[in-house]
Amino acid sequence: MRPRVIINAAMSVDGKIALVGGKRIKISDEEDFKRVHEMRSRVDAILVGINTVLLDDPKLTVKEKYVKNPKNPVRIVLDSHLRIPPTARVLNGDAKTIIATTQNAKEKSLNAKIIRCGEDRVDLRCLLERLWAMGIRSLMVEGGSTVIASFLREKLVDEFWVFVGSIVIGGSAPNLVGGAGARNEGEIIPLYLVDMSKLGSGVLLRYGVKNDRTSSQ
Repeated sequence: MRPRVIINAAMSVDGKIALVGGKRIKISDEEDFKRVHEMRSRVDAILVGINTVLLDDPKLTVKEKYVKNPKNPVRIVLDSHLRIPPTARVLNGDAKTIIATTQNAKEKSLNAKIIRCGEDRVDLRCLLERLWAMGIRSLMVEGGSTVIASFLREKLVDEFWVFVGSIVIGGSAPNLVGGAGARNEGEIIPLYLVDMSKLGSGVLLRYGVKNDRTSSQ
């Protein structure tokens, strides 16, 4: 058993999530920020990769500005080599934090629970099973592009929410889904559109994903 996994992300019209070099840029507007924080308050946990923490240093909490009496979900960081600095804001104690790492990572004292799954890279299936055993039933994956690609490639995603901002970035800026990409038709990840709506200055797309659950039905 594993939690329900929801990818939530924002991208430009041409599928970019940051500027060239990975520098952060605001893509969502206030209406989408409100939606994201409402989603955060409803899920049991939020997950990001270590690169997101190193580049953006997010808190991954719910802002009272957007949600009254906010409930902070468990914060999870994928960090195969325990590179997270002890000063990272996800370790500030405002919410429970889990660092998912590997058996080969060196010991490190952090203000967080450490879960070890896999040897060189975090084994996502192992991690999700451990999270389920801890009572986590819903998980929102917020990035970055490598993490999103890994969950999709492993067929561990149930829903895919994308806010498309009304901007174009272009060039070699990071894409929404990283990795090597599909080399043939068999590696393409099929989605099905559940809903689409105008939201603020952009468009919100909601997809379902054919995954390990749907394929076994």
